[in-house]
Amino acid sequence: MEKEMKNHSVISPSESKVEKETGNPSSGIGDENETDMERLTARSRKGGLITIPFIIANEGFEKVASYGLLPNMILYMMNVYHLGFAKANYILFLWSAATNFTPIIGAFLADSYMGRCLTISLGCIISLLGMMLLWLTAMIPGAKPPTCSPPLPCKTATPAQLFFLIASFGLMSIGAGGIRSASMAFGADQLDKGDNAGNQRALESYFGLYYAATTLSVLVALTGIVYIQDHMGWKVGFGVPVILMFLSALIFFLASPIYIKKAATTSLFTGFAQVIVAAYRNRKLALPPPESGNYHHEKGSSYIVPSGKLRFLSKACVLQNPEDVTPSGVASNPWNLCTVQQVEELKALIRAIPIWTTGIMMSINISQSAFPLLQANTMDRHLTSSFEIPAGSFGVFMIITITVWLILYDRVLLPLASKIRGKPVRVGTKLRMGAGLFMTAMAMAVSAIVEHIRRRKAIDQGFLNNPRGLVNMSAMWLVPQNVVAGLAEALNAIGQFEFYYTEFPKSMSSVAASLFGLGMAVGSLLASVLLSAVDKYTKREGKESWVSNNINKGRFDYYYWLLAIMSFINLLYYILCSWLYEPCADQVKKGEVEEKEKELEQRSLRPGSPFRTDATA
Repeated sequence: MEKEMKNHSVISPSESKVEKETGNPSSGIGDENETDMERLTARSRKGGLITIPFIIANEGFEKVASYGLLPNMILYMMNVYHLGFAKANYILFLWSAATNFTPIIGAFLADSYMGRCLTISLGCIISLLGMMLLWLTAMIPGAKPPTCSPPLPCKTATPAQLFFLIASFGLMSIGAGGIRSASMAFGADQLDKGDNAGNQRALESYFGLYYAATTLSVLVALTGIVYIQDHMGWKVGFGVPVILMFLSALIFFLASPIYIKKAATTSLFTGFAQVIVAAYRNRKLALPPPESGNYHHEKGSSYIVPSGKLRFLSKACVLQNPEDVTPSGVASNPWNLCTVQQVEELKALIRAIPIWTTGIMMSINISQSAFPLLQANTMDRHLTSSFEIPAGSFGVFMIITITVWLILYDRVLLPLASKIRGKPVRVGTKLRMGAGLFMTAMAMAVSAIVEHIRRRKAIDQGFLNNPRGLVNMSAMWLVPQNVVAGLAEALNAIGQFEFYYTEFPKSMSSVAASLFGLGMAVGSLLASVLLSAVDKYTKREGKESWVSNNINKGRFDYYYWLLAIMSFINLLYYILCSWLYEPCADQVKKGEVEEKEKELEQRSLRPGSPFRTDATA
């Protein structure tokens, strides 16, 4: 349901296998029965609420460590590595894309091959190595270019020094893919036990605690870690995340003996691949009529015959010979024959892709975190005469906005509207998604206006050639654009997940999280392409680039207006896709749809839902 779920492996009710536990070999029938009883007793002692603090602490410390690194990274790369703004931002976009994409790979590996416990364990180790490598770039003088003082020319980083830095980013992305893809689902595994009478209630409490801890972690990262970097330097600022990541791994490993460790099963993504392969292999077959009974389906499934949409995929479930199915009702070769449900799941995904693409533009806008940081760095950030907000901490206002909006929407606006109308009121997911896209366009417009005012003041105060000059303008001018951007994310991101959750078959609930993570990854990649194109074409004929290293000579306001125009065009594209979209509800039993809608109402989108993978960082 929440953004952080966008990156976690599948929680499948059918997962009942656990990793084998060691024990004395049986010597007879009586011994076998006794051994089975011992195994059941041993399993009953594993898992449960006692394991939850270890799992949540592991995720929380990892988030504080990783999210605390990104806000100021643009300054580290420009001031220490002497990279230009465009090149440094390009690298950060790629890092963001990798961090959003690796959890999808991690979820697949955890579900299909490695299991969740091993995936998280490796993720902890790799993340720790990446953070240690980044810390060493600040500690070892030869790992970075020598310091310089303008106006003297600065020596740029060598390829070896850049490789050292980028390797740390890569390791942290791989590690995040292991931890974030499986952490939430692994915690649910500890509570999802057949002998637990309050299983559902325990899961709901766990999700609420998980979301609250995640939000608190991001707030600490954007305030505490950023503050340490600003006031104690890079050596301490990068060293603290290393310590936190070490604690994250240590806490997780301490509870290893009491975890329930479910074995890997077949991933839903493997099923999609099987449908595509089977449909291609059977492409020359003629589709039998629905009443023929020649479609393979699971016993008791509500999917008996395929829908009339995307008919070429329906050939994947055509039953040619009785020998293709084993006596237990399973296809002898799942790459030649799939079930009707598998086919309909892939169809549902394909139908949702156009609407999914409309969310990429918002991901592009979210990725522009380096621009407001440079703006804040040239503005008056003092709240009092002795305290000023770190330039990298203004993303906190987005999180506060999301939290406040969710409280108001869920606890005030909906109950009030329901009371006035005399019946339950819910705002449609597509309407909320569209409103979010409109708000993200407005956020870029507000950003353009604020930057135009800031730049004009900087020039009037004589800072045209001094990008580090402090403009006599309060940095609180940056709060409105963060508030509007927070509203956009609260409306569109949460609306996206709920849309997928209600439209897809229940077996595809985890796909919503994967789709959102993939959208963030694609958005970051496209943001890097857009930035490179703008930098290339606006500095022709000796002109100053819009995204110049000198923020006062550049035209960041023009760049914001470009994003605003693209966002409004994307809104029109969304309206078209929403109008053309054919719901999947006809392929799902009405009872299942009602069940999922009821679940959404009961769970309600709580404040603290960490939809952001890197939105604030």
